[in-house]
Amino acid sequence: MAATRDPRPCSIADALALVGEKYSLLVLREVCLGNGRFDQLVRNIGAPRDVLATRLRRLVDAGILTKRVYSERPQRFEYRATPAGLELEPVLMTLKEWGDRHVRKNDDLPMVVEHICGNEMIPVVTCQACGNPVHHEDLTARPQAAGWTVSGPTAA
Repeated sequence: MAATRDPRPCSIADALALVGEKYSLLVLREVCLGNGRFDQLVRNIGAPRDVLATRLRRLVDAGILTKRVYSERPQRFEYRATPAGLELEPVLMTLKEWGDRHVRKNDDLPMVVEHICGNEMIPVVTCQACGNPVHHEDLTARPQAAGWTVSGPTAA
């Protein structure tokens, strides 16, 4: 029987451990839209209250959201994105664009996001060094984790 090995070390997997749970990115969507109160989140996301409370606690603990009291009696909180949470907004916009094109097929789009220039914001991933758009065929992965190649683990 072959020995089991840990999966590939991966920042994508690490990020998904924080924001990949059902409703987590939808919480961030709503907070980025300015809807950070619990009742707004329940209404706009459709998550069960207990599940939503768990997601919010986890996002606060991870430093993605902060919470602040907006009412003392009864005590109620609103959630806001931290700088780390705001850095996820381009991920949300890219997922939205992908969903518009491949899931909704550009029919009956539920929301358009406008850039400050007044045009619809269509996200494009660009290389920070050269400024060119990124395409799959232009990329080369170079694993940095010891014992790993692009195709998988090296022989023990």
